[in-house]
Amino acid sequence: METASHNTDFGKVKVLAAAYGALSAAVLITVAVLAVTGQTATSFMWGRSAGVLASAAVTYWLTVLASRGARWAYLRVRIISIVVPITIVSIDMIPGALPLWFVALQVACALTIGATAFLVNGSALRAAFPKSS
Repeated sequence: METASHNTDFGKVKVLAAAYGALSAAVLITVAVLAVTGQTATSFMWGRSAGVLASAAVTYWLTVLASRGARWAYLRVRIISIVVPITIVSIDMIPGALPLWFVALQVACALTIGATAFLVNGSALRAAFPKSS
């Protein structure tokens, strides 16, 4: 059953997921601009930024499905909101692998998707998706 709180919380989660996607796209676009202008854009930067953008698209899609009542999608968004930020920051901490600007934008991505963890793991949304018997 949908409640006003449920809709409001998912509205916030959608905004955060969209922001995560926008930041991810900004990273990939920056890498593309660097490559086109002959500056350093490593294959690691390409793969990393494309992978984060893909995860943002999947996260948004799952969020939309969860907001419509799909429990399986809700559970995946809960997992993503915890695992992805940790993964992003962990990989960014590899010494010398990525330039500081790239790390800063990726950390912004991690913070944005990480913020969703507080909403999707909160009591209001957990109550909207009770465990099946």
